[in-house]
Amino acid sequence: MAIRVVRLGSERAEDEGLRIGTVRRPPRGVPKAEFSSQNWYDVWFPNLAPSAETVKLALRAETAEQWALFVKRYRTEMATPENSHAIELLAALSHQTHFSLGCYCEDESRCHRSVLRALLADKGALFV
Repeated sequence: MAIRVVRLGSERAEDEGLRIGTVRRPPRGVPKAEFSSQNWYDVWFPNLAPSAETVKLALRAETAEQWALFVKRYRTEMATPENSHAIELLAALSHQTHFSLGCYCEDESRCHRSVLRALLADKGALFV
């Protein structure tokens, strides 16, 4: 049992389980009925996506300091009771079942999902 962190739209792993999209917006030009069959996500959970303003920080980040500002802002957003409870729930579920979390970004190291992975790890989540 564990969490797999993925790029949405990529091929699914054999035992990936439910794919959760932690993105602000659904994929463009894709009918809602095809989100799952086209490997985007099975469930949309935008609560764990950075706010629009925080996404702008990530997209503009060219230096380590600018990226650190994005990380700090995203961590602050995830520290709200609603989001921290969701992170704790997902960390606990990782001990019971397989599922995946994802975003559209090509490079995980420059994506909120790298921070989300760390937040989940801090709560004891298991990863593939």
